[in-house]
Amino acid sequence: MRLYTRTGDKGQTSLIGGRVRKDDIRVEAYGTIDELNCFVGQAAAEAAKHGELAEMAGWLVDIQQELFDCGSDLAYAKEGAPLKISAEPAVRLEGWIDQYIAEAPEITRFILPGGSSVAALLHVCRTVCRRAERRVVTLAAGQEINGEVLTYLNRLSDFFFAAARVANAKLGVPDTEYVRSAEVFRKPKK
Repeated sequence: MRLYTRTGDKGQTSLIGGRVRKDDIRVEAYGTIDELNCFVGQAAAEAAKHGELAEMAGWLVDIQQELFDCGSDLAYAKEGAPLKISAEPAVRLEGWIDQYIAEAPEITRFILPGGSSVAALLHVCRTVCRRAERRVVTLAAGQEINGEVLTYLNRLSDFFFAAARVANAKLGVPDTEYVRSAEVFRKPKK
């Protein structure tokens, strides 16, 4: 198999159902998801080095599969194409987020991205995920998309925040509070 095709040498690329410029918003959206997937792979590899983060490493690989599905759904240039992402993955992420929030120490202030190397990478994933979400929002403003992709990305960035906090907690590394932050997170009143 040859890796190069020479079909993109003039700045065009193929979508499922057509060709577009390589700077088309659809390509930018699924390309940013691809970039995110690379960082998730790096975070999974780092998490796998720590026995206490084995479950998290497995979940990150599951997320990589779903990110490929998101990119696939966005690569369709024609209506009526079969879609891969449904509401279920976002609902599952909510369960994982709830579990991680219960496991992490409470915070009252903003925290700085960082701590352990795993948490730092998960914060990179969070911010790249937010950028991917913005690109998909721009795409959705002008073209039909699978709306579940947008929901999934929104939930996923929250998962990365919760996972970063749990990674630090399980590895015995405290979160670093933003020193000029007001108390912005409060316990819910019962």
